[in-house]
Order: sequence, then structure tokens, then C-alpha cells
Amino acid sequence: MTAGPARTANADLRDRFEAAFMPNYGVPPLALARGEGAYLWDADGARYLDLFAGIAVSSLGHGHPALVEAVSRQAATLAHSSNLLVNEPEVLLAERLLGLLRTPGRVFLANSGTEANECAAKLAIKYGRTTGRRYFVAAENGFHGRTLGALALTGKASIRDQFGPFPLDVRFIPYGDADALKQAVTHECAAVFLEPTQGEAGVVPPPPGYMTAAREICDTTGALLVLDEIQSAIGRTGHWFAHQHDGVVPDVLTLAKGLGGGMPIGACVGFGDAGVIFAKGDHGSTFGGNPVSCAAALAVLDTIDHDGLLAHARAAGERLSSGIQALGHPLVSGVRGRGLWLAMVLSAERAADVQAAAQRAGFLVNAVQPDAVRLAPALVITFEQIDSFLAALPAILAEVTP
Repeated sequence: MTAGPARTANADLRDRFEAAFMPNYGVPPLALARGEGAYLWDADGARYLDLFAGIAVSSLGHGHPALVEAVSRQAATLAHSSNLLVNEPEVLLAERLLGLLRTPGRVFLANSGTEANECAAKLAIKYGRTTGRRYFVAAENGFHGRTLGALALTGKASIRDQFGPFPLDVRFIPYGDADALKQAVTHECAAVFLEPTQGEAGVVPPPPGYMTAAREICDTTGALLVLDEIQSAIGRTGHWFAHQHDGVVPDVLTLAKGLGGGMPIGACVGFGDAGVIFAKGDHGSTFGGNPVSCAAALAVLDTIDHDGLLAHARAAGERLSSGIQALGHPLVSGVRGRGLWLAMVLSAERAADVQAAAQRAGFLVNAVQPDAVRLAPALVITFEQIDSFLAALPAILAEVTP
């Protein structure tokens, strides 16, 4: 009797994952073993060029020396303090963020983007109750997280509907429609929640002038303007923060993902009066301001600054975008986005097929929508690595084109 084919390490880990975890993710296609720079290796030893960086999280790629050193040093010094005591890395990080934002404000540190948005929602609730405002406005197809408060603000029926009713009264309007926004926001609106570019909707930028119009509408009515930059900040678009492209200043800003470079961290920043809405005891987080995560975030900010990665993100993003468009492939109808936060827009709903074909060719991309492939590589990706993807892309597209 002959033995069957040997089980691969990938297959074994995927089977164990399926048996041990709740089924909310399905079974991911790969089991990763290690990373270095812009590359990842799976459990079977195959190498991939990582073109979405853990959903725009790994700003410096994998195993960056500055991040490794900062995390190792801080873990050996002080790994946790709780919110009952102060640690220096959290203070340094809050000061550094406010310096980069160039606007007076106050910071709350959390562990994720969803938690940052929960903080923003609670700020807006308290603001609304003290000023007689009772509802929120957010955008259709926007994404702000999956906890009940954040999900209430998320304009995607496919993930919302089965979990209602929600604790917030939210009115959804089409993204990018300034007239619809103006009609929806009255003096009874507590806050408007928007992304400067919609991420999970497929990296959808606003039309010119939309962010300025949102700021003016909120100024006129007294509603808070909350900008969710969970994906778009920390150099992703070639500026520290995406809203800086439009020259607007929100009342509240939320951050996460790329801030920690792979370590869990989130931040909610309130500017001006919005920074002092909370009183003692109004909000908290046991792990918020964790010194290891804050040390990682400081290393990310220092490296982006020291290594000129904002300019590199702009140049590398232009190389990637123009290279895709220059192919003139019939399956590609265009490219959306800024810097190293792009969507390759398809002329047919074949994004999942493109993702699978790219993986077989040694490239990891993300089918963020049926007709859109998200590309959000580490800010340290090289021109040569981008060119290797562009060289392989025609064959990848040909494999999935009928």
C-alpha cells in the first residue's frame, strides 16, 4: 500500500487554523513564516513580494532594523504600564503626532483603528448631548470598523444589517456629493464621519473640493468633522496625513494601521475644543499607550522622516500607477489613489482571480472589491521591486482574461 502525497506545511497550518478559529475569516490562502523588507515567505519556503503590507500596516516592511531595535529595547525596559501610570514613550508619541499635525490638540491612544473610531464617536456623542445635537452623518460604502459603535458609522449593508439596531442614529449620504452632504447636515447633527479617501470601498478618492466643502458645512452648522485616516495616514499617500493634500483641518482625526508598523496601536486626536470634551473617567483603555507599541510608532515616524519616505512614496506610487496604465491591458480600466495607496480598477469583476494569479506568480495583492485590486506596499519598496511586479503583470492579467 503506497502512502499518499506528503502534507505541506502550508496545508497543515491552514487545516489547524480552520479547526481552531471561528469561521469569520474563512481560511486564508497562505500560512506565513517570516518576512524581510518587502518580501514574505510562506510555511513551505515560497517567497512573495508583499504589495499590500498587511492592509497598509507594515509601513517599514518586515523586520526593519529600526523597528526591531525599538521594540526589543522597550520590551526589555518596560512592556506595560496601564492607564493608571505614565510612561515616557506614550508622551513622546502624543507630542510627536501633534507636532506633525501642526495644530493644537489632545491625543487618546488605543490599540486599533476601530477603537480610535469608538473614541471619536464617544467624543461626538458627548458633544451632541451638551449642544442639543442628536444624529450623525456618514458616507455610503464607508468603513470605520466592526464594533457596534464603529459599525453604526460604516455604510456597508452587507456587514451592518444583521447586527442592528445600533446605538447611534446615522444618516448615510453618497460619498463625494457635497450637495447631499449639505442637505443632510443641520444644526441638529453632532458629527460628520468621512474618510479622505474611502479605503475598503476600493481606494475611492473624493472629487476636488469635497473635503473643503465638508469643512465649510461643518463650520456653518457646528457639527464636528471627524476624518478617519486609519489607512491613509503616516505617509501612505505621500503626506503625513491625507487631509493635508486638501489643506483642511478636522475637529477629530483617527489613526492606526501604519502608525505602529506592525505593532497594534490606534490614536484619536481632538483639535481645539474637541480635544477637551472628555472629563476624567469618560473613556479609557488598559493597553492604550502601551510603551512597546508607542516605541514602535516613534521608530516608524523617525524612519519615515530620516529616510525621506514621504517623497519616496510619491515617486514610487507614480511609478507603479503609470506603469500599470502604460500596459494598456483591456482588463485594466484605470488606477485610483495617491502615493503608495492605489487601486488597480478592472473592467470586469475579476479581482479575486487577479489576486489568486498574482499569488501563484509570487506577488501578494488584495481584491478589495470585485472590480478593484488594492496595492499598498511598504513605504520602503524599491523601484526595482515595483518593476518586477510590472514585468509580471501582463502574464497575471492574461491568465484571468477570458
